[in-house]
Amino acid sequence: MVNRKQIWLFLLMVGLIVNSSFAQTDVALDPEFGARVSAGIDKRITKGFHISLNEEVRFDNNFRSFDRLQTELGLSYKVNPYLKFGLGYLFIAPYSSSKSAFKNLRHRLYADVRGTVHAGRWAFSLRERIQWTYRQGDFNDFQYPRNAFTLKSRLKVKYNTRIASPYLYFELRNFLNAPTIHANFDGTNYLTDEGAVSDEPGWFLGGFKDGYVNRYRSCLGVDLRLSQHNKLNVYFFGDWVVDKVVDANSAGTKLKSYTKQQGFVGSLCAEYIYAF
Repeated sequence: MVNRKQIWLFLLMVGLIVNSSFAQTDVALDPEFGARVSAGIDKRITKGFHISLNEEVRFDNNFRSFDRLQTELGLSYKVNPYLKFGLGYLFIAPYSSSKSAFKNLRHRLYADVRGTVHAGRWAFSLRERIQWTYRQGDFNDFQYPRNAFTLKSRLKVKYNTRIASPYLYFELRNFLNAPTIHANFDGTNYLTDEGAVSDEPGWFLGGFKDGYVNRYRSCLGVDLRLSQHNKLNVYFFGDWVVDKVVDANSAGTKLKSYTKQQGFVGSLCAEYIYAF
């Protein structure tokens, strides 16, 4: 008959096994703030059908560093007051302050659908956006997929007036194909798999199948109608960032660390649009 001491011993062994195979550690990041400034045009082609072009510059590191340039070309079609579809392309040029150059250029395609319900001046909307991002350049394929897929879900409420329309939204961003890591970890070091030869790594990349929410975003802003054709959107949003970060050598033979980094990033933003 199994006694209480044997049960506790068994649970302790299970706990040690779980702890030794768990490869991910949590890292808390310091809060960071940045800014985004953009300008664009919005051209009406026919009723409900628009084409837009937007140029954006971003700053990070508490407003001290230039982060990226971003160009966006978009198409949208409003079927009726309740349903709208969109397609778009973004060219993203991240900037490296240490190298004084743009690096790892990215190309992004997206498609979205938005449903809206109106109640007087109030508008409640839900938007679902799927996006694919291709990353150019030389980087470690064991740390990040060259082709990244994400799904963004946004719930927004807006109060419409003739001049100033305040709004609030909450958004989740799902990383659909993050790296899948399998590793033995003793709490300090990554270990060689049992039965493997001494120079084999104690981990392997099981493809890019891991899915998780890596951004929790809330935003407060106001749309300002300056004139018939000129609009200004001023807003502040906060991101709760959750990133699973893999640090491995380029040959995939050594896993240096596998961490879940969490922290807050806030951005003050202004967008000017000329609509005609």
